[in-house]
Amino acid sequence: MPNNSDSNIATADALTLLLHNQHALGAAIEEVTKWLSENGVGTVADNAVGAMETLDENAKAITDAIMRLRRL
Repeated sequence: MPNNSDSNIATADALTLLLHNQHALGAAIEEVTKWLSENGVGTVADNAVGAMETLDENAKAITDAIMRLRRL
């Protein structure tokens, strides 16, 4: 059975990959939001901005968790 350090590293690595995915999704949503705004679909663009804010908030929490795991 792996020790806690190995487990923490594996968990931190997995969270890092999820964080990269989250950043990629945020970038994609941002591009779609820009297009929506430019094409007169402001309400939908506003909803997309709300989704990006949620991604940003969660990214901060994921980053904090990664940093805690890497310190252990």
